[in-house]
Amino acid sequence: MRAGLTLAALLLIAIAPAWLAGAQAKKNTKATPAPALPEPMRNLGSKTAPITLEVFSDYECPTCREFYENTLKLMMSSYIAEGKVYFVHRDFPLPGHKYSLDAARWEIAASRIGKFQEVDAALYDNQRAWAADGSVEKYVQGALSAADFKRVRSQVEGCLTQTVAAVKPAAQTNHICAVDNYIAEDKALGQQLPVTGTPTYVIYRNGQRLTSGSGFVSWKIMKEFFDSLGTQ
Repeated sequence: MRAGLTLAALLLIAIAPAWLAGAQAKKNTKATPAPALPEPMRNLGSKTAPITLEVFSDYECPTCREFYENTLKLMMSSYIAEGKVYFVHRDFPLPGHKYSLDAARWEIAASRIGKFQEVDAALYDNQRAWAADGSVEKYVQGALSAADFKRVRSQVEGCLTQTVAAVKPAAQTNHICAVDNYIAEDKALGQQLPVTGTPTYVIYRNGQRLTSGSGFVSWKIMKEFFDSLGTQ
């Protein structure tokens, strides 16, 4: 009996430190909060470029799509890539367009994880399709990896005005949409110009505002204007 007690005591001494360490670790374990998402990055090119082009746009606007497809795309692969132009995107969804606000929300969410260019292209390239039935989510999902789409979708959960897939409409929830703050900031900036139609663009040379305009402008015309300003 005494030997049994001695053996039990020895076992207790042997396992106690490990048991206590495990219990302490469990006690101290806390859920690690998800890192805060950064500001949306909707700018392309170098900030030191001599020319800055700021564009207020609506994803459901046909003229904005034409401007993107026939002007901005060409600029991105040339003057923006070459450091001659710094591009700044602003969201200005118009109330007459049924799905443009939701499209801007998806783009803002994507921009916060560094996927602006992918979603920007997907929205314009497929504008006719999603503007007809509100299937914005489908084209955003197609532009992203599964992991990135999950991160983007979590930001617009409960924010959308339309019921798309499993995302609840904003009217049915008290969820505060952080992405809407950035859209509101862009709208306020646009109203100061004021923006009366989309696309509206503002051109700066070395930080000095030169001119603004609206509507479609071909890349040929815009390039000639940039060249007249000097792009070096």
